[in-house]
Parts: sequence; structure tokens; C-alpha cells
Amino acid sequence: MAQVVYILCSLASLLCAVLLMRGYRRSKHDLLFWSAWCFIILGLANIVLVIDLVIIGPDGADLTLLRTVLSLVGMGVLLYGLIFKSN
Repeated sequence: MAQVVYILCSLASLLCAVLLMRGYRRSKHDLLFWSAWCFIILGLANIVLVIDLVIIGPDGADLTLLRTVLSLVGMGVLLYGLIFKSN
């Protein structure tokens, strides 16, 4: 059951990124652009989570550091957009 939740979270993050990027292409608001990139990176973090916990399993390599760094970079991108690029 947890595997399904991980996969759905990945798909939800990537769907949000697509919708935000579509919104950016229409309106050209900078906040949508930076939010889309945040969700792209968070989607990648969720894909790494699926790889780590579902495909590799608990006995394989630990990708916790990579997941954490990706999440931190995603939040950093959003903060950068909020602080420096929002109008």
C-alpha cells in the first residue's frame, strides 16, 4: 500500500509541475515559473523515493541523502523565486 502512495505522490508532483508550467506559458508570471521548477525537483525527489524504497528496497543502497538534497534544492528554488523574482 505504501508503494502506491509513493507513486501517486510522484505523479501528483509532476502533474502540478505541468499545470504550473502551462499557467506560466499563458500568463508569464514569474512565480508560476519558479513554482513549476520547485514541483519538478520535488517530483524527482519522489521518483528517487520510489526507487529507494520500492525498487531497491531497504537492504540496498540508501538514497536518503539524495532525496533530502533534492527536496532542499526544490524549496531553495521556490524561495529564490519568491524573494528575488516575484513582482
